[in-house]
Amino acid sequence: MSVRESQATSRPLRRIFEVPLLLAILTVAGLVLALFGDDLWDALSWVTLAVPLVVAAWAIWIRRS
Repeated sequence: MSVRESQATSRPLRRIFEVPLLLAILTVAGLVLALFGDDLWDALSWVTLAVPLVVAAWAIWIRRS
C-alpha cells in the first residue's frame, strides 16, 4: 500500500465530501438565482455556476502537470 492510499483511507467521510458538497450547493444556488430576475441575479448565477467549472479545470490542470 502506498502512502497516498493510506492517506485516502484515513480521512473521515466529512473531509472527503466537503468540496463536492460545496460545489453542488453552489450549482443549485446558481440555478435558483437564475430564476429570480435579471441584471444582478443573472451575474450572481453566472459566477456561482462558473465556480465548479473553474475548480474542475484547475483539478485537471494539476493532474496533468
